[in-house]
Amino acid sequence: MDELLRSEIIQGNPIGDGLDAFRACFIAVCDSAGATCTPAAIEQLEHQDLRKVVLSCLRAAQNLPAADLLPATTGRGSLRSDLLRLELSLLSDDFDFDRIKPLLTSALANHPDDSSIWHQVYSAVVEPTPPPRLIVSSLQQTPWLRNTSSFPNSSEHRKYVDDVLKEELGPMYVGLRNFHDTYFGGVVSLETASKAFFNQCLEGSGPKFEDGWEGWPKDANQDEVLSWFAGFIEKLTAFADGQQSSPTRRCGRRPLAKPNEPIHGSVGRRKMDIGFMNDAQAQKDSRCHWSQVLVAGELKSNPSADKASEAWLDLGRYAREVLAAQDSRRFVLGFTICGSLMRVWAFDRVGGIASEQFDINKDGRRFVFTVLGFLWMSEEELGFDPTIVTANHERFIEIERNGSRERVIIDEVMLRARCIAGRATTCWKAHPEGHPEMVLVIKDSWQYPERDEEGDLLSEVADKGVINVARHYHHETVQIRETDDDVQKNVRRWLDITAATNYRLGRPLPLSDALTHAPRKGRSSSSRKRPSSQTDSPLPPGKRSCSVSPTKPASGMPNRVHRRVILRDYGKPIYKASSRSALLAALAGCVEGHETLHKAGILHRDVSINNLMINEDADNASWPSFLIDLDLAIRTERGGASGAKGKTGTRAFMAIGALLGEQHSFMHDLESFFWVLFWICIRYNGPDKGRAVREFDKWNYVEMKELAKLKLGTVAKEEIFMETATDHFTLYYKPLIPWVNRLRRQVFPMDKPWEREDPGLYSVFRAILLDAQQDPKVLGNV
Repeated sequence: MDELLRSEIIQGNPIGDGLDAFRACFIAVCDSAGATCTPAAIEQLEHQDLRKVVLSCLRAAQNLPAADLLPATTGRGSLRSDLLRLELSLLSDDFDFDRIKPLLTSALANHPDDSSIWHQVYSAVVEPTPPPRLIVSSLQQTPWLRNTSSFPNSSEHRKYVDDVLKEELGPMYVGLRNFHDTYFGGVVSLETASKAFFNQCLEGSGPKFEDGWEGWPKDANQDEVLSWFAGFIEKLTAFADGQQSSPTRRCGRRPLAKPNEPIHGSVGRRKMDIGFMNDAQAQKDSRCHWSQVLVAGELKSNPSADKASEAWLDLGRYAREVLAAQDSRRFVLGFTICGSLMRVWAFDRVGGIASEQFDINKDGRRFVFTVLGFLWMSEEELGFDPTIVTANHERFIEIERNGSRERVIIDEVMLRARCIAGRATTCWKAHPEGHPEMVLVIKDSWQYPERDEEGDLLSEVADKGVINVARHYHHETVQIRETDDDVQKNVRRWLDITAATNYRLGRPLPLSDALTHAPRKGRSSSSRKRPSSQTDSPLPPGKRSCSVSPTKPASGMPNRVHRRVILRDYGKPIYKASSRSALLAALAGCVEGHETLHKAGILHRDVSINNLMINEDADNASWPSFLIDLDLAIRTERGGASGAKGKTGTRAFMAIGALLGEQHSFMHDLESFFWVLFWICIRYNGPDKGRAVREFDKWNYVEMKELAKLKLGTVAKEEIFMETATDHFTLYYKPLIPWVNRLRRQVFPMDKPWEREDPGLYSVFRAILLDAQQDPKVLGNV
């Protein structure tokens, strides 16, 4: 709009007595404060009194006829919308009163000029020129990593999951020479029993071994191999069950062969070729659940499939399902057989590693040793957490707290992250023994050792009076075998990945190069016939304890530490709120909690639907709504990166600027609150009634820059956003469309991401949510 037309609007709509209510308010405030009622008193008023005066002035200006006719500073809408935004920002403790004092002075003049007043209105509502937003180099901040646990409301199409799983696993190192010793060396009597069984095979009284296993399919056809393998295991199991030294408590394990039928318990209907399960009644074609799988296996007829893009990744998919379905599993063992070439694998919270390759038809004794090991391993040796104990039909942990031993009873699983490598968070609802009325939450996660401990941060914020953040009860590093539980020394027991056959400068070589050029030590896998006298040669691993190897890998190897936090506050994720109004109130409470956390000097950095909780139980003493998960939180005064290898967040809720590499600000977290509400409105058709929407499913998988473009395209123009909301908000959440759009205008001023930090956005955000709760359409029974 040109100046001439603007002047015509001002002249055609005089202010007249439209500011009289404001002037009356100013006089009353001055009288109460004992100040002289002149414009100079503006500088004498306390902030509380000045705020009353400013609020009266802004509301009076909004009611002037010209406010609806003059254009907004953005060029879209009226000046009244700018005044409303300024009024909302007045709720902030950091409101800049200096920007509005010239307007107050003009409005209080004895003979005010309308043009001068409107000029000062425009000056007051215009945002000051911001400093450039800081984008920090990769050397100064911890990089963001993708992880398969961050797929909210996803159908988990394999073509999408595989790309992220490859990134999550990173380099998979193979050919680790001490692998069998590390994972099988502590199994009682394994060496003696496997030798005895293999002797029978050489004598022809068991599965016959002579120049290879009798009956092994020459073309390694999958169905025929499965049939042979199942028969072999049944004979081995029958032999092992009869041994006096047999660990009979583990003899309920049976083979599982399900190459063509999905196993229950997975989101994406995953199948598995073969493995071992803990069902004594199971047959090779029995139906089962991923929670029953102890060891996963993958068969390939072609020996060349022994590589990352084929057998290794397939086995990784199975390991992910096992870890997701078994809430006390620390790691998973598995195996691949490509042709007749076998590897044994371990998948843990850092990634996947494997043994040397060996030919089961040339090294039959190692094959027997391996299979019997899977049947006889203790639960701890298979990767289960021994600190989670089952007795008298109860599961519990024990902790040292305030100088005494406490038992905490586990009631149910609340959350189990669906991933292999990463934090792998698990949460249980629990209570102290003898006090079922006291609800606790146990949280286990695997943290980079360089990162601040969440328990320390929670203790700190409790001392600072932070509200609406889960309260601390206890925290510790989990101890197994009287040692801090971590991947490098407790799970892998110092297995050195730098000695892998495909290791070069921290990255794996292609397998063909590794086999051709890398020096090989230990047992050969050549095609030379092995004499029957091999029964007198040493077994692949010696009989050793499970202590750490005397040779430690170089420092700097990736590692994660098993940490446990117990919280006093229990709730359910915010998307399970019983009503739209309850959802909005809970979201406002979490925003307030985030603000107090930030004022206490801690930035959350992981706002997502599973980290915002609501408590609607009148008998629950927890906060009505609260934030959880300070795993990625940092102290705001921290100068640089923590040194951790990476951080993972739920990308669907990450701010556009964070996706593009900007230094994380509380403004990014406030934007994440917006994306949480947007996502709930699209993905839920009522309390906990989730659905997948194909158009937004890709937000879980695409690269960061592409996701930033998708998000920016969603909010950059009001017309596009309103069309998107109208098309995709569920029927249940359609009444929130105008309110989510109002939030969009504040979070994305001038239809783009923020350009300067504005602490007042906290108050604006909460005010909009509060107003939305009063909307009859929101309160209605849609």
